[in-house]
Amino acid sequence: MPTALPERPVRATAEPAASSRPGRSPALTSGSWPAAGRIGAMTVCQAALMVGLGLLITGPANGVWPLDSEDRVNEGFERLRTGALTHASLIASEAGNTATVVILTVLACMGLILIPRLPKWREAVFLAVSVSLQALVFLVISTCVDRDRPDVDRLDASPPTASYTSGHTGAATALYAGLAVLALSRIRGPWRKVVGGLLLLVPLLVAVARLYRGMHHPTDVLGGLLNGSLSLLIVGRSLMTGGHIPAPAPANAMDIALEAAEQRSARVAGHTVVIVNPTVTDEAERDRLRLVLEQHGHHAAQFVATTADDPGGGQAAAAVREGASLVVVCGGDGTVRTVADALAGTGVPLAVVPCGTGNLLARNLGLPLKAAAALDAALSGAPRRIDVGRIEGDSLPATRFTAISGAGLDAAMLENTGDRAKSALGWPAYVVAGVSSLRAPRMSVSIRLDGGPVLHRTARTVLLANIGRVQGGAALVPAAEPDDGVLDLAVFDPQGPTGWLRAAGILLRGRSRAPRPAQSSFPPADATGTPVEYFTFRRAEIRFSPVQPREIDGDPVGPGRMLVAEVEPGALTVLLPSGGE
Repeated sequence: MPTALPERPVRATAEPAASSRPGRSPALTSGSWPAAGRIGAMTVCQAALMVGLGLLITGPANGVWPLDSEDRVNEGFERLRTGALTHASLIASEAGNTATVVILTVLACMGLILIPRLPKWREAVFLAVSVSLQALVFLVISTCVDRDRPDVDRLDASPPTASYTSGHTGAATALYAGLAVLALSRIRGPWRKVVGGLLLLVPLLVAVARLYRGMHHPTDVLGGLLNGSLSLLIVGRSLMTGGHIPAPAPANAMDIALEAAEQRSARVAGHTVVIVNPTVTDEAERDRLRLVLEQHGHHAAQFVATTADDPGGGQAAAAVREGASLVVVCGGDGTVRTVADALAGTGVPLAVVPCGTGNLLARNLGLPLKAAAALDAALSGAPRRIDVGRIEGDSLPATRFTAISGAGLDAAMLENTGDRAKSALGWPAYVVAGVSSLRAPRMSVSIRLDGGPVLHRTARTVLLANIGRVQGGAALVPAAEPDDGVLDLAVFDPQGPTGWLRAAGILLRGRSRAPRPAQSSFPPADATGTPVEYFTFRRAEIRFSPVQPREIDGDPVGPGRMLVAEVEPGALTVLLPSGGE
């Protein structure tokens, strides 16, 4: 699972200083200067260290093992030269060229700032400052340490700077290793380590290319790697540690703290808000939940009931506005969805207490299905980030879902399941309703995943899944996980009794063919040989003919001809049992 989110700092308000931006507390405007001071001081130490090493290499340690072997290393690379290797080394060397590094740094910073749902200003500043400081230290080193380049045939024109250190290697380390740090900390899903590893490989390739082309001694490229790494370490420790720029307490810190404390005591919602669906949680259940909250130190929690006009979203949004540190939702998948829609992207943790019929999200998060036990397990656990899906369609405004949405047979089944049947039978009531919906005609479907080619199919139902397991232990979408950074598409089209039996076997076994990524080539509809197809995607556009019933997390939302869904990776923070999947 993804790592726990850092604790959210308490937001305090106070009169702004004359030099501050209007409406901002001094606590929020004074953090950048101490960070800049630390970076400056540590950079001076970095430059002194690098210059000292350079003077040692060119002075007392010159000719001492292993430095006496550097010429042989350069001559060995010279003997290895071939046309193909020389061309490859040119490409690798250009990856650390000044123009290349400057252009890529600017583009990366613009992307971090401008592209939605990517990291913002702090990460862009981290990358830009790291690359800039590496270049500044490199210029200081080149001025103070005069070292001739290797005595071999050099494939590039010698720049005016000395051989120590390798500027190409240092710049590549600051840029690509900095991008690797951001990738490893921000990307979710199976490609995280692959992307990070490939980015970390680039500085090493640049270092080898500079040796191959006869431009530097081995200690020069090692110095470049060290210079770039130290810049990343200094800037990262100053800007990224703890998720915020450190700042000393302002002069009026006590007044701010007292004012914040008074505001929190004036509103019960300052700590924990419990949103309950009154149709599925009686007073006795709420008393049990209060007891669990008290046992975990959540005193005076505020209980807020949903209504027919506001099934949870408005209550959750109000809790966030009023500074709630935890929101608990007690209800079925529909109530959980509306609360999660309001909390996504806020960082406020959510504790899920299953009180409905399906409880799909709770099942897939490893929570007990008894309300009090689920709350106890969540409060004993830790915050985790999970994905949510954003979905919209014709006559369907954009909203988020946490479990499974779709169109066709499953939506018709939900429409045909009455409240009395659900109360009497529980989730098996869906199965009874599903049997009566089997005679519905198949639909024609066109699917576009992540901007790729359009896929044409016939289907009984299509599902857009953030989770995979449903009631009865069936793996409806076996590969779907709530924290893998993608959504899964399942296309069900069983034909005849044999097709239905094969589909049932797939669901009961929880196994299927591995899902195809969105950009893979699609076989023709009559060549798939399976009643169920699976795909992964980040954005899907699905059109149906004729009009189909649709549902979002178990709630019918009206018929239509289209659904558009995309993933929001790690957008929702939930409390999960320790060691839970």
